Amino acid sequence: MNVLLIGGGGREHAIAWKLAQSKNLGKLYITPGNAGTARCGENVPIAASDVGKLVEFARQNKVGIVIVGPEDPLAAGVVDQMEKSGIKAFGPSAGAAQLEADKAFAKQLMRASAISTAEGRIFARFSDAKAYIASRDKAVVVKAAGLAQGKGVIICDDPADGILAAEKILVDKIFGSAGDKIVVEDKLLGEEASILAFVDGRNIYVMESSQDHKPIGDGDTGPNTGGMGAYSPAPVVTEEMMDRITREILVPVVDGMNRNGTPYKGVLYAGLMITGAGPRVLEFNVRFGDPETQPILARLKSDLLEVCLAVCDGRLDEVTLRWDERPAVCVVMASGGYPGDYQKGKIITGLEQAEQLEDVVVFHAGTKKQNGDIVTNGGRVLGVTALSHTIADAKTRAYEAVGKIKFEGAYWRKDIADKAIKLTK
Repeated sequence: MNVLLIGGGGREHAIAWKLAQSKNLGKLYITPGNAGTARCGENVPIAASDVGKLVEFARQNKVGIVIVGPEDPLAAGVVDQMEKSGIKAFGPSAGAAQLEADKAFAKQLMRASAISTAEGRIFARFSDAKAYIASRDKAVVVKAAGLAQGKGVIICDDPADGILAAEKILVDKIFGSAGDKIVVEDKLLGEEASILAFVDGRNIYVMESSQDHKPIGDGDTGPNTGGMGAYSPAPVVTEEMMDRITREILVPVVDGMNRNGTPYKGVLYAGLMITGAGPRVLEFNVRFGDPETQPILARLKSDLLEVCLAVCDGRLDEVTLRWDERPAVCVVMASGGYPGDYQKGKIITGLEQAEQLEDVVVFHAGTKKQNGDIVTNGGRVLGVTALSHTIADAKTRAYEAVGKIKFEGAYWRKDIADKAIKLTK
């Protein structure tokens, strides 16, 4: 079966790497892809946002299923358009993608479905947001309601900083139209976890747990990024906690989407805070997380293509996922200056030496081939991922691989998985 994978980041390289292992795969096309995905299939220079060209390409190349990586084409309705053309597409409709594309929609759905989340309000006018935040006496989180590539969340321990954040988003438009509305929430305290599940509209199949590291700096300091590393599983998510998450969050949100007339198919991502009172929702995403996908798919033993087809066909209940019991750790290597301004075109060396290490995979994110070299082409450049028998050993192996890779200005956090190591001691 020919497959079209939409996207060009680290998540898409991990998906392509896993799809390439399927015995049922014919030709794999990736649009637009990166230097890493080119080793798994054929990169095609079509932008992930060009829905019309994507549909035409899928039709002309007899694509049996389209798998959508990023959130933007999902929100733009690429799944709807593929299905109208008679092509199977893995991912939610544009209506269902509102769960991520519009945080105000998600907040209202959670209220209607009695899903535990932070106390919060939705604002379109700065004066209203300012008055509300000024009335708070505790830390707040200010979120752009639209899609902001994982960077639209500002955590403010002082409410006065929350007013400044609201002004930057609503007035200064630092996130463009994504900040036409904001959500202001109370800051939740606890340990974060990422729960991803396959959903076919009725059935839910929860994947292994993971934890992302959003802030740029060690010790979770500095501005938020798209994610600086991840590990799987997350020790904070015990079997009992996973049961609660499924019962109190995943089942109610899938039921709520059905009641709303926007049935959900694809990967559902719940970003959670595990508090003293139980799991609370920070956000929902409507696709594989990045970089959580890298360690999760490194541990998946089952055929990903078969699972995606089962989701599209509404027969997820026929699937059994098999996992490598060993933990995995992914360390993101970023361009200097990220998540602010950064330079591209820096030559990357040491990739082969890193991948010669046992159970190490280097997933490409912001890379491209140029004059025979692989060069940087984005903020997050690589996701260096390692498996081992303990999470501490996986961390050691991942950082050993990171040490073999060089490019000018390379930056990475030094503490990925430290939280998990403390919990497992």
